[in-house]
Amino acid sequence: MDFQIIRRSFLAAACAVAVPALSAAEQRPNLLIILADDLGYGDLSCYGASDLKSPHLDRLCRQGMRLTGFYANSCVCSPTRAALLSGCYPERVGVPGVIRTHADNSWGYLSPSATLLPAVARQAGYATAIIGKWHLGLESPNTPPDRGFDHFHGFLGDMMDDYYTHRRHGHNYMRRDRTVIDPNGHATDLFADWAVEYIRSRKNQTSPFLLYLAFNAPHSPIQPPEEWLEKVRSREPGLSDRRAALVALIEHLDDAVGRVLEALDTAGLEQNTIVVFTSDNGGSLPHGASNGPLRDGKGSMYEGGLKVPAFVRWPENIAPGSETDLPVLTMDILPTLLDAANADVDFSSIDGRSFLPTLLGQQQDSLRPRRFFVRREGGYAWGGKTADAVQEGPWKLLQNTPFSRRELYRLDTDPQERLNVIDRYPQVARRLSAAMRRQIQEGARVPWQRPARVTN
Repeated sequence: MDFQIIRRSFLAAACAVAVPALSAAEQRPNLLIILADDLGYGDLSCYGASDLKSPHLDRLCRQGMRLTGFYANSCVCSPTRAALLSGCYPERVGVPGVIRTHADNSWGYLSPSATLLPAVARQAGYATAIIGKWHLGLESPNTPPDRGFDHFHGFLGDMMDDYYTHRRHGHNYMRRDRTVIDPNGHATDLFADWAVEYIRSRKNQTSPFLLYLAFNAPHSPIQPPEEWLEKVRSREPGLSDRRAALVALIEHLDDAVGRVLEALDTAGLEQNTIVVFTSDNGGSLPHGASNGPLRDGKGSMYEGGLKVPAFVRWPENIAPGSETDLPVLTMDILPTLLDAANADVDFSSIDGRSFLPTLLGQQQDSLRPRRFFVRREGGYAWGGKTADAVQEGPWKLLQNTPFSRRELYRLDTDPQERLNVIDRYPQVARRLSAAMRRQIQEGARVPWQRPARVTN
C-alpha cells in the first residue's frame, strides 16, 4: 500500500476521534510510557539479575503484567522510538537506522507526514508531554513541539557525552519546549524531577494526560553518581569496575522511576494511570550489560539485541502478578493505549496491533503472522551494520551484516540461538527470505534522508 495513502487514512481517522461521554467510573486513563535506553533483558532483579537491586521497577512489574514475549522494533535507538510513536515499522516512517548529529553518519529522517501518538492523543482530548530523550530529529519539523507534544522538557539528541554537562559533540540539545536551557545535575535526576513536576501539575485537571518519559540511562557513558557507585561497590565487592558502574547507573534509574511512581500516588492519579515500562533495545555488552540467557546484545539481530524487559500496570484492570508470552512489538503500544483510551481510531492503517485484550486477561490470537526487524546503516565505511531478521512462529531468520550468511533458528527448542539449521530447512529459509525482501522493498519506498536545503 502507498505510504501517503496509509498516512492520510490514519490522519483522517485521528482527526475524527470521537471522545465518548464517560462517567467518573469510566474516566479515560492517563497514559505514562517510561522508556529506558539500552536496558538489558537480564538487568533487573525481576528479570533474574542477582547483582543489582531494582525494587521500584520490581514492584511495578509485580503490580501489573509482565510481557515475556516483548521485542523492541529494532536493535538500536531511533528506529524503536519511531515505531513507538508512529505505530508503524520504523523504516515505513523514514527511520531505518540511527539519527545522529552529523549528516554523513545519520540514517533516518522521521517522515513529516507520519502521524504520531501525541497528535492522535491530543485529538482525543489528552494533554501531551515528553520528558527526556527525543532522538528523532534536531530541528523543525522534527522536534517534539512540531509533532504533537504540548510540552517538551528534555534532550533532542542521541547519547549525551556527559550526564552532567548534557552536551553531544559540543552542542547543547537541552530544551524546554523550544527554548535552549542549561540545567545543573545528572540527567536521570533532572528527567525524574521534571516528570514529578509535570505529574503534580496534572492533579485536579479535568483532561487526562499522555506522558512519554524517556531516560538516557543506562546508555553510555556509564556515569552513575559517585554515591550510587560506592553503594554498589560496598555491597558487591566482587564486581568488576565496568559491571559495578552499570549496576549503579541502573539502580539510580530505578530510584528515579520510583520517585515518578510516588508522585502519581501522591497526586491521586495512580489508580487511573496506565504505566508502560520497557527498553528501546537490548543491553550493550561492551558496557557490562546482561541480557540474561539471550545471545548477544545491542546492535545485533540475535535475541539479546531485540528482546527487552516490558511490563504494564493498570490498577483494577490488569491482574497483579500476571504474565503473557504473546509476541508483542514496541509499535503495538500505540494502538493498545489508544484502545484503552476509547479513542475511535482506525488501526488498520498502521502496523501496530492492540494487545489490550491480553492485558485485560482475555484470550488473544497472535497479533501478526510475522515480525520484521530492519536496521540500515553503513556498509564498509561504518562497519557493515546493516542487518535484518524475521520471525514466524518458532522460526527466526537473520543476517547480522551484509557480508555474512543468513542464519535460521528454531526459538522454541533453541532460544539461545546456538544451532543454525538453515541447511536443514532450506524451504523455510527461502520462504522467510522472500518475506524479508518484500518488507525491505516496502520500507525503501519511504525517504529516510533529510531533504536538501534550498538556498537563494
